[in-house]
Amino acid sequence: MNMPDLSHGDNAAAVNSLRSAVMRLSRRLKHQRVDESLSPTEMSVLGTLARCGSATPGELARKEHVQPPSMTRIVALLEAKGLVRLEPHAEDRRQKVVTQTERAEAMLEESRRKRNAWLANLAADLDEDEWERLRAAAPVLEKLAHL
Repeated sequence: MNMPDLSHGDNAAAVNSLRSAVMRLSRRLKHQRVDESLSPTEMSVLGTLARCGSATPGELARKEHVQPPSMTRIVALLEAKGLVRLEPHAEDRRQKVVTQTERAEAMLEESRRKRNAWLANLAADLDEDEWERLRAAAPVLEKLAHL
């Protein structure tokens, strides 16, 4: 796949507009949190555990793009809050596996409901054509988010 030619004015403007809109929307969504005591990074780690399942701190550090010592601190904070538990690794006794608790699952579900309701409320102001284009764009944005 070829990168869009950013020297072409329309492509550069589209990339700039997409970046700006995604960043603004992301910031606004982050404010729709259920538990204000958790940092965005802690919420992100819980989201990764929900999507990908249990993982070692090292695996979480790679997925979250943070240094392993930072992830160790984050996991310790989440464990102290009762949101994750550390279990022995099945094959490597030197390792621990981080698993989210039922409390974390319930909190994430409540957070998703709140954010979805907020976003649906915004989308209610779109006309039918805009809503259709947004629905069509969602899988593309999802793909970009996971590349």
